[in-house]
Amino acid sequence: MQPDKIALEEHFILPEFLPYLEPALPRVTNEVRAQLESAMLDFGEARLAAMDSAGVRMAVLSLSGPGVQAEPDAAKAARLARFANDRLAAEVARRPDRYAGFAHLSMADAGAAATELERCVKELGFVGAMVNGHTGGIYLDDPRYDAFWERMQDLDVPLYLHPGDSFRLPYVLEGAPELLKPTWEWTIDTSSHLLRLVFAGVFDRFPRLKIILGHMGETLPYVLWRLDSRAALTADKRPLLLPPSAYLRRNLFVTTSGQCDPVPLRAALAGLGAGRVMFAVDYPYEDAAVAGRFLDAAGLDEATRDGVAFATAALLLRLKA
Repeated sequence: MQPDKIALEEHFILPEFLPYLEPALPRVTNEVRAQLESAMLDFGEARLAAMDSAGVRMAVLSLSGPGVQAEPDAAKAARLARFANDRLAAEVARRPDRYAGFAHLSMADAGAAATELERCVKELGFVGAMVNGHTGGIYLDDPRYDAFWERMQDLDVPLYLHPGDSFRLPYVLEGAPELLKPTWEWTIDTSSHLLRLVFAGVFDRFPRLKIILGHMGETLPYVLWRLDSRAALTADKRPLLLPPSAYLRRNLFVTTSGQCDPVPLRAALAGLGAGRVMFAVDYPYEDAAVAGRFLDAAGLDEATRDGVAFATAALLLRLKA
C-alpha cells in the first residue's frame, strides 16, 4: 500500500450531533450503528490505523451529515456549527500532519454562513466546507445564497456538496425501501442539486467556484453529451453562457468515495479530465483498506494515479501533505 494518499470524504461525529445523525443513517442493525458511531467519535489510533491501511497520509475530516442542515432553529444551527468547527480545529491542531478540516455550516442564513466560512478558513485554517444537501427544502441555487457564493469565490476554497435525504421522497421511490438513502435516493437528489446550480446560472455569476461531489460524481460525468444535447432543445430554459458540460468540466471536481470500481473511475477521468478526480474513502461507511487497494490496482499510469491519489487535492486545497 502506497502511503501517499489524501482522502477527502472522511467523517467524524460529536456526541451533540448524534440526534441528527441517527435518523439519517441507512437501515442497519444496532450493532453496525454502534460500530459506525464509535468509529466516527474516534480521532485517535483506530482512525489512524484505518488511514494507514489505505495508504492515506492525510484525511480531510468533515462532520457526518445531516448535521445542522436538519436543525430548524436557525440560531441553534449556527451555534452548533460554530461549536463543531471549533472542536474539529482542536483535533486538527493535535495532528496537523494527518488531519485537515472542512467547515460545517448552517445555511439557514447565507450571510452568517459566509461569515462562519471565512472564520473557518482564515482563523481555523480549514480548507473548504461541506454542506449536506438542501436546508428545509431550499437548495443552493436559490438567489439568497449569492452572498455566500461570492464569499466562497473570494476565499478560493471548494464546497463539498454531500448528499442528504430528499425534502419530499420522489414518488418513484415510494414502496421501494431498497432504493432509499445511499443506494439511489441520495444520488439523484445530489446530482439534481448540482444541475440546479448549473441551470440557475450560479457558475455564470461566480465562474471561479469549485464544487466537489463524491461517489465518482453522482453519475454526472457519464451524461455530459446528453445534457448538452437535450438542453439545446429546451425552449424555456434560462440563458447560460456555456453548454452545461462546460460548467461541469470547469467548476466540478469529484472523488472516488464509495465507488471502488475502475470502470466509473476511467469514465470520470475521461469525461472531466485527469485534474478533476480525487481519492476518498467515505470512512467509516466504506472500508478504508478496500478503497486504498482499489486505487492502487486501478491500472492507471503513474502520473494519473498520483494525481488522483494526492496531487490534485494538494493543489486544490493547498495542502502540504
